Amino acid sequence: MDSASAQVTLTSDGPPKLFTFDGAYYMDATGEQIYNDIVYPLVENVIEGYNGTVFAYGQTGSGKTFSMQGLPNVPAQRGIIPRAFEHIFLATATTENMKFLIHCSYLEIYNEEVRDLLGTDKNQKLEIKEHSERGVYVAGLSMHVCHDVKSCHELMDKGFNNRHVGATLMNKDSSRSHSIFTVYVEGMMENGSIRTGKLNLVDLAGSERQSKTGATGDRFKEATKINLSLSALGNVISALVDGKSKHIPYRDSKLTRLLQDSLGGNTKTIMIACISPSDNNYDETLSTLRYANRAKNIKNKPKINEDPKDALLREYQEEIERLKAMIPFRSVQANLDLDTMEGLDPNEAARKLQQLQQQFVGGEQANNEQLKQKRTKKLKDAESKMQRLAAALNVNRDDPLLQVYSSTQEKLDAVTAELQREKNRSKALESEVEDLQGEFELDRLDYLETIRKQDQQLKLLSQILEKIQPTIRKDSNYYNLEKVKKDAVWNEDEGRWILPDISISRTVLPTAHNGIDENIPQRVSRTSLDLILTVAIASQKLARSEEENIASNYFKPIRQSNVLNKYKGDNARSLGDSPTLDGEVKLRAG
Repeated sequence: MDSASAQVTLTSDGPPKLFTFDGAYYMDATGEQIYNDIVYPLVENVIEGYNGTVFAYGQTGSGKTFSMQGLPNVPAQRGIIPRAFEHIFLATATTENMKFLIHCSYLEIYNEEVRDLLGTDKNQKLEIKEHSERGVYVAGLSMHVCHDVKSCHELMDKGFNNRHVGATLMNKDSSRSHSIFTVYVEGMMENGSIRTGKLNLVDLAGSERQSKTGATGDRFKEATKINLSLSALGNVISALVDGKSKHIPYRDSKLTRLLQDSLGGNTKTIMIACISPSDNNYDETLSTLRYANRAKNIKNKPKINEDPKDALLREYQEEIERLKAMIPFRSVQANLDLDTMEGLDPNEAARKLQQLQQQFVGGEQANNEQLKQKRTKKLKDAESKMQRLAAALNVNRDDPLLQVYSSTQEKLDAVTAELQREKNRSKALESEVEDLQGEFELDRLDYLETIRKQDQQLKLLSQILEKIQPTIRKDSNYYNLEKVKKDAVWNEDEGRWILPDISISRTVLPTAHNGIDENIPQRVSRTSLDLILTVAIASQKLARSEEENIASNYFKPIRQSNVLNKYKGDNARSLGDSPTLDGEVKLRAG
């Protein structure tokens, strides 16, 4: 690794592979050095009203979170995020004739779900929206006003403790989510115009191979989502660099959707590629370097954000003017309506006014020339370093065929050397093709393993569903799973299926009548008519049964009657009489 020329050389069995970037830093580099060289100019641009993004990419355990967060107790090894806090408040304090409002937000993307790390409910899922003027934003994301460096650190620590982390074979505290800490810097000049800058500080979860991390269960599910979003990020970068793609797949993941403006849009973006020095991670290191090499070719179109309609600073300024008008002796000057002033407490208005004015920062050290010179020197040093690097990279080697040589032998030597260089370049390209094929094969095997794991999970859920389905009520709409599948609708914005609500169909029987209702509609189904007739007949039988004497008709002494009739019959025969059916005795004629 050559820091002077910002080049990284990767060696293996084949020819060495050379990559050139805007900066290259080995393990002995400090966080302060990295920040001053590459991040300092970007944060200065944010103060001026540009959008900026810094994101760290690399395999798991390569130092992404360390680069962004650093070590709080070691001043030289503090990360990019805490240094950016100090830089922003130092810049606003030394800026003259401007007032600033600074607020922050902190979110994470966990298993393709956006969550607010600073919200009251950290498990609440938030939706990504898109507006013609605001662009892509997260609905319901909490904003927190910061008036000093300490308040920013408190927010960062609170959100960091709410992030999802887990242990793998490669990192005991592996980040299981992507996080984005955003600092909004809104500045108002004396003429009332507003400039708004935004700094996105992104800590990506590491790309993983399941065979190395040993991820199972929840860790495997997380790794699948992480690799999916990072793969989508790579596809976006490739499509932007290609230049021929008519469609940029920003919507393939929540990460690329939120970074849409940072990739090919109105943002100045810095990518920090973190790699491992271990030869065991050669394939992952090569993949990361290629990833970064493609990303540096993206062309963004940054511009200053002037007078945005959704500036929070404008709302604060309007509220301040309104509160000033509520204070005694100013209401007449403000010419406010009586309805507006009615019921307002002047003391409460003064208290709110003081609270709002305390939220503004800027100009506290406007007369401190030493701080101003320190800030200017850092910016010039960073710019001069970039100019020297650009000059070193733009040194073009002259074509040996166009040179004038003193002898034929000298020309022959020069041409021979050029031929050898071209042969080496050809071998390097051949080796590059082989490496790409090998990398593709590794990715293919990794994807196959992921598919196998997901197939096992799918079969498990299917078998569980087969066991559960017989227990579902038959009068529920979820008893027919095929119909539920047809009624389900995929929501692209939320990235989930919208299922029909659970409903229970209840059979409502008609009111019982003594006879058939003459007002029955003609368009009654045969089944319904039979049901009505059955109910009517049953009602008639029930009405007749109430009139019967059940005790006398169904429980009368039958044996006693039979014995009495038999006795009367025998007695009649002995007298020459004939009994009748009703048991009465009549004399025969004659």
